[in-house]
Amino acid sequence: MANITRFDPFDDIARFSPLANIDDLFKGLRLRSWPGEVEVEPRIKVDVAEDDKAYTVKADIPGAKKEDIHVAIEGSRVSIETEVKREKEEKKGEKVVRSERYFGKQYRGFTLGQDIDSSKAEAKYQDGVLELTLPKTSNGSARELKIQ
Repeated sequence: MANITRFDPFDDIARFSPLANIDDLFKGLRLRSWPGEVEVEPRIKVDVAEDDKAYTVKADIPGAKKEDIHVAIEGSRVSIETEVKREKEEKKGEKVVRSERYFGKQYRGFTLGQDIDSSKAEAKYQDGVLELTLPKTSNGSARELKIQ
């Protein structure tokens, strides 16, 4: 059984905040302290499990509609793409204090250890989690999955 681990060489750098203590200086001011409060676009988090016959992939895609999710399989390559729309508005009484929006596409692609039988592959989306059942095969094929 193969273990698949995602490695992001820039992950530690993104979390590093050399000015973390300086944030306290700006709390009383109405300035935005840029190192600690910048909201990063969401990523598709993926868990992959394998048995003798198939791979099972669980991808966290909160806030997406199943119509906006596209899964493509080509040989051992799997790609997940979605368009995410988020709106956030804070009010105090009738006055809008802050309004934020995020619109964008998210993409996640990965290669598995063995080719996938795309004709038998299945996809389900429920409660923000996309679950793919990807049966293994020895000959490759390409297909886009319909989400149930």
